[in-house]
Amino acid sequence: QVQLVESGGGLVQAGGSLRLSCAASGNMFRINTMAWYRQAPGKQRELVAAITNGGSTKYVDFVKGRFTISRDNAKNTVYLQMNSLKPEDTAVYYCKAEVDLAFTDWGIRKGDYWGQGTQVTVSS
Repeated sequence: QVQLVESGGGLVQAGGSLRLSCAASGNMFRINTMAWYRQAPGKQRELVAAITNGGSTKYVDFVKGRFTISRDNAKNTVYLQMNSLKPEDTAVYYCKAEVDLAFTDWGIRKGDYWGQGTQVTVSS
């Protein structure tokens, strides 16, 4: 079983910054892509940013230039540095990890796991 534990959410004024962390642990031998998603009230969950285990990154347009995703492979941890926060960034932020669990006779058994979510509230 794989667990993802997020931290770093909170209440911040518009223009402020927060840094989210997500640590993965459990029975796996490799973490591939890690990503941050968010879900605002009444809206669908949406991708914010993603990073491969080689360090390649992807951002959605509404966070480009403001958010930075990074990871520490030795710690199995992904981070999201959020600067210049806006009220519309208010949401529950979730991390997701795509992991390789085990070798089998048919190839690598993979799994996708989610954290429990951390609330980010940006006041105007």
